[in-house]
Amino acid sequence: MSAENKWAVDESIILMAKVGRCWSPSFSPDGRELAFVSDLTGSPQVWRIALSGGFPEAVTAFDEQVSAVLWSPDGDWLAVESAPGGGMNAQIDLVRPDGSHRRRLTKSQSTNNWLNGWTKDGCFVLFSSNMDQSDSMDSFRICVESGAIEKLAKNAGTGVIEDVTADGGRALLKRIVYRGDNNVHLINLLENRERLLTPHDPPASFENPRFSADERHVYLISNRDRDLGCLCRLSLGEEEQWRVLQARNDAELVEFAISPSDKSAALVWNIAGQHELELINLSTGNKLGDIELPGEIVEDLRFSSDGSRLAMCLSGSQLPQDIWVLDIGALALRQLTRSPRIGFQLERLGPARLLRYSAHDGLPLTGWLYTPPDDDAPFPTVFSFHGGPESQEQPRFRYDYQALLSKGIAVFAPNVRGSSGFGKRFVNLDNGALRFDAIQDIASSVEHLIGVGIAAAGKLGIMGGSYGGYMTMAGLAAFPELFAAGVNLYGVVNFKTFFERTEPWMASISKIEYGDPDTEGELLDALSPIHKLGRVAAPTLVLHGANDTNVPVYEAEQVVEALRARNVPVEYILFPDEGHGFRIERNRIKSASAIVEWFTKYLLSS
Repeated sequence: MSAENKWAVDESIILMAKVGRCWSPSFSPDGRELAFVSDLTGSPQVWRIALSGGFPEAVTAFDEQVSAVLWSPDGDWLAVESAPGGGMNAQIDLVRPDGSHRRRLTKSQSTNNWLNGWTKDGCFVLFSSNMDQSDSMDSFRICVESGAIEKLAKNAGTGVIEDVTADGGRALLKRIVYRGDNNVHLINLLENRERLLTPHDPPASFENPRFSADERHVYLISNRDRDLGCLCRLSLGEEEQWRVLQARNDAELVEFAISPSDKSAALVWNIAGQHELELINLSTGNKLGDIELPGEIVEDLRFSSDGSRLAMCLSGSQLPQDIWVLDIGALALRQLTRSPRIGFQLERLGPARLLRYSAHDGLPLTGWLYTPPDDDAPFPTVFSFHGGPESQEQPRFRYDYQALLSKGIAVFAPNVRGSSGFGKRFVNLDNGALRFDAIQDIASSVEHLIGVGIAAAGKLGIMGGSYGGYMTMAGLAAFPELFAAGVNLYGVVNFKTFFERTEPWMASISKIEYGDPDTEGELLDALSPIHKLGRVAAPTLVLHGANDTNVPVYEAEQVVEALRARNVPVEYILFPDEGHGFRIERNRIKSASAIVEWFTKYLLSS
């Protein structure tokens, strides 16, 4: 049987995997249209749609996968970030809003380039790049007219220009010191000076800094001197004054947007992974009204230039991701894009339910449970672990989860220690040697679901992508008696080879998170599943993108070679046109089909 036909393709899985999504909304300056990214045609590309509605118009048909788009302030151009082969080596292009006059701004296919934004006059595109040194994402701007590139700041590790003043003379630069700790600097671009705005005792996060309308203050999210992130305002006077504007004891602020006049602010609060959207009067802090969301997740907030509308991406466990627009005056929410969903009803999808339980040491943990709608517990269950590790499992539409549910297999997606969204202390509980406790959280999750009668012992699987792939292999090695099968999606298996082969800037900011390869080699060996694969007994499916420079393909090859040498059942699928994750429709179908068939074979027949 050929490699293309090896995996049985169930029509229901095809329909699930074909469900697309829309993201990266960007208003035209006149507020009449939105540019956005969608995988409507099978690969992510730029589209335009009128605010009045109608069918969207395709703007790009790149060979590369598009990840982001930003409309220029003068309306003449769209800046587009795309990734050849789906890897980390993103490039930046300009196209006219009708898709014509494509022009590449970045110069080398081998460099990483992140689109940061535009100067407010539309003359320059701001971006981060490792074009000068592979171990640092420095800050640059490029002249739209001449193409001349100017370095604005040298960054150790990574840096992103978050905002610029109207005259282009000052910028807010966020630099990551290490994962879990960063700073914001005020850069004087005319005098080549910079000033640290966020001195602190680490760790602390300072996110999404934005100049106020009068450019005398900075709004940002921070957890400085507290556990949960909140909305703060920093004065830019000679004596910096720090003020907490909005904070909650039960939720963490994860995103905000401020209207151009500073009249109102939209705040996204995270409660165990589910979002609440709050619209407030910025000067008084009073809530302007309740906004009922159709799904559990809201992100990518963007105000129109006149502040009358707020675009956002909405999604949920039963709602694929689309772009919606809020009329600020009427507080009326309207769906603008409609990603196709053919052959099934959304209300028949398995909803997510939050479970709370305790780890082996008493630490409170949570996770999202998806159960087949027509079956009774206990269920064959797949435990799914998120990436990051400082990411968070949230109740989003997951075609792979829904495909498993359609076969009678439940999914439990825990947020083990080290996950974001639960405060500064929790996200740092897996740093270095503390990661052994995070691995123990795998067993605690399994024990809880078996103990409450949800999961069927002997019919358990484990899967995850990126760091979730690491947790998959760590779980299979540490607890071989628990799992009947595993699926490792582009996961780390050997921290030493990860540090040697990943992007140098990624390695430089990951030494606190995982351990320093120069001084903590023994720790990295002890934490690496590659040295414990002799304990793995469960059949393992490995999926990876050939162009993955974040977790290089060598990580997958080590797993496959080691398990084959011991005659453990293992299958390997390499996607030649993907990087870190699978975005092309045919690859989503193939990966979902393989995952479902794998778990069906080993969980339902056992």
